[in-house]
Amino acid sequence: MTQHQRWTAEQIPDQTKRVFVVTGANSGLGLATTRALVRQGGHVILAVRDEGKGHRAVAEITADQPGASLEVRHLDLADLDSVRAFAHQLHTDHPRLDVLVNNAGVMAPPRTLSAQGHELQFAANHLGHFALTGLLLDLLTVGRDPRVVTVSSTNHRQGRLFFDDLSGERKYSPMAFYNQSKFANAVFGWELHRRLTAAGGPVRSLLAHPGYTATNLQTSGPVGVVKVLFGRILTPLAQSPDQGALPQLYAATAPDVESGQFIGPDGLAELRGAPTRVQLSPAAANAETGRRLWELSEQLTDVPFVFPTLV
Repeated sequence: MTQHQRWTAEQIPDQTKRVFVVTGANSGLGLATTRALVRQGGHVILAVRDEGKGHRAVAEITADQPGASLEVRHLDLADLDSVRAFAHQLHTDHPRLDVLVNNAGVMAPPRTLSAQGHELQFAANHLGHFALTGLLLDLLTVGRDPRVVTVSSTNHRQGRLFFDDLSGERKYSPMAFYNQSKFANAVFGWELHRRLTAAGGPVRSLLAHPGYTATNLQTSGPVGVVKVLFGRILTPLAQSPDQGALPQLYAATAPDVESGQFIGPDGLAELRGAPTRVQLSPAAANAETGRRLWELSEQLTDVPFVFPTLV
C-alpha cells in the first residue's frame, strides 16, 4: 500500500464465511467497521456492554442490508468475569474465529475503578482486550487468515506506563491515563506480534488508529475542558466514523498487510485520510517495556497466553 492508493471500504475483499468479533460494535468506529464487514459477506459478532444498543445497531444495519449476518453478545471489557463468560460462550457456539478487532474504548472519565479494582481506562482499553485475546487465541489459530487488530491512537506517542501507580491512586489525570491505556494498546499489539512470530503460528497481530474521528468517545466519558475541547470545539475538524474505521478495516481484511504493521490515516499529523502504514513510537516497541507489561497483564488478568502452532 502507498499513500497514492486511496483505499476505501469498497475495496474490502469478499469476506463470506469469515467470522469476526468487534468489541464496542454498537456505535462509532465499531458500528462502521461492522457495517463494512457484513456488506462484504462477513459474519460479525457484536461484543457490546449494552445488548439493547447492540440489537438497535443490528436493526439499523439490516434495514440497509437485509440478510446481514450478525449476532449480539454481552461483553463488559472492564469486568474480567464478563470477558471470561464471553469467551466461554464463544467456544461453545463457534469452532473458529477469523478476526478479533479490539476496538472498544473509554476516554478520560473521572477516576473510576473496574470490578476488579483497576483504573477504568487501563482495565477496559487494555486489560480486557489482553484477556479476551488470550482466551480466544486457540479459536483464532484455526481461523482463515486469522488476525488480531488492536486499535490504539496517536495519543500513544504521549503515553507511558505508570508502573508504580497504575490505578491512579496517588495522582490521576484523565487524559494522562487515557494516553497510558493507548500506549498499552500499542505495546501489547507489538509484543503480541513478536510472540506470535516467535511461536511460528498463523495469527497476525496488527495495530490501527483512526486519526481524529467524531464518535461518542469524546462526549460520553470526558468531563470539563476535555469534553468541551473534543466534543464541541474540535468536532468540525473530525472525520466521519466511516472514514475513521478504514485503517482498522484495512488491517482486518487487506491481503498485503503484515503482522506487526501499524495502519493509520495518511493526512497531516495522521489526523485524517486514507489508510497507510504509520510508525509506532520507539518506546512502544521497546522489548523490556513489552516484557514487563505482558507479565504484569498476565498476573492482573490471570490469563496466561498459550501460543499454539499448526503442524
